[in-house]
Amino acid sequence: MHPTQELVFLLFGFLIFVVFTLNIYKLLVMLALALRFSVIGGAKAECGGSRHRCCCGRFPAFLPKEVHEIKDPFARTLAQRIQRLPVKIGFSESCIMSSCVKPIRQYETNPVVLLHCFDSSCLEWRCAYPLLEGAGLEVWAVDVLGWGFSDLESRPPCNVAAKRHHLYQLWKSHIRRPMILVGPSLGGAAAIDFAVNYPEAVKKLVLINASVYAEGTGVLTRLPRKIAYAGVSFLKSIPLRLYANVLAFGNIPFTTRLDWTNVGRLHCLLPWWEDATVSYMLSGGYNVVSQIKQVKQKTLVIWGEYDNIVSNKLAMRLYCEIPNSLMRQIPDCGHLPHVEKPNAVAQLIADFARSDSC
Repeated sequence: MHPTQELVFLLFGFLIFVVFTLNIYKLLVMLALALRFSVIGGAKAECGGSRHRCCCGRFPAFLPKEVHEIKDPFARTLAQRIQRLPVKIGFSESCIMSSCVKPIRQYETNPVVLLHCFDSSCLEWRCAYPLLEGAGLEVWAVDVLGWGFSDLESRPPCNVAAKRHHLYQLWKSHIRRPMILVGPSLGGAAAIDFAVNYPEAVKKLVLINASVYAEGTGVLTRLPRKIAYAGVSFLKSIPLRLYANVLAFGNIPFTTRLDWTNVGRLHCLLPWWEDATVSYMLSGGYNVVSQIKQVKQKTLVIWGEYDNIVSNKLAMRLYCEIPNSLMRQIPDCGHLPHVEKPNAVAQLIADFARSDSC
């Protein structure tokens, strides 16, 4: 299992144990105590404290109504730009209306396409997206099939092959030029899997604290479906998401942490989220260990100095195993540099996008 998934499902398994063997009061006490401490030493997020004028537009009607309760101006602004594009799947005429943030302008240069972490959405890029766009890049933030805000009323399979095919069809229909594909955490595994299978679609890779050295969802594939659904339902709970937020970020105010938790779980409020997550979990998940050395694209490996989820040793291993790569570490930063240190990440991506060689 990928370390990011391992963390989430370990928390989910632990929560099930607590719920069925203790009581809710004890659970809330434990989570309250956890919220008092910063797990990632020294890492302080930039995004929430920056001044930013919120866009006064309207939110897309397909977003959950809870989007109106979000206070983060960056999240509100990016959410207003989310749209759904038709992506044809299979051999029929059926399409999935797929959510993404499209660039305002398209250029002749290679576009930058941003994936997101496990069980997340394009809103993860709320801080870095405007910086990349401001740097003059053509930027797409796309939702991986099964997560984000796509219309999955038809309940399509959301295994690795389906996620890969969906991204390819989106690229083929709408982007249509070799891209600089960016994958954070488990999104790094998705980026590697895609780049190896569709090398013509990827010019360069950027891997951010990539979770790539594990073997899928492991024993979770053997869970009975009823147990899987019961467990997945806990994954969207506010207490559990708050606790995961504590692990991911450093010293930020509780009000900001709660707001970011609401941003991170917004997509979980769509009616098909549980079905899509169970589909992925029972399918086995990403296992790209054997594909890493097959990556031919120029690759930038970005790592947060204080990542307590994926070790620095694995970052160095990844850098060594990808033939044409370079590595940059971001100091005083945890597992999500594009949220915690968006200025640094945007600058690294912009410089890499414009460079002709590694």
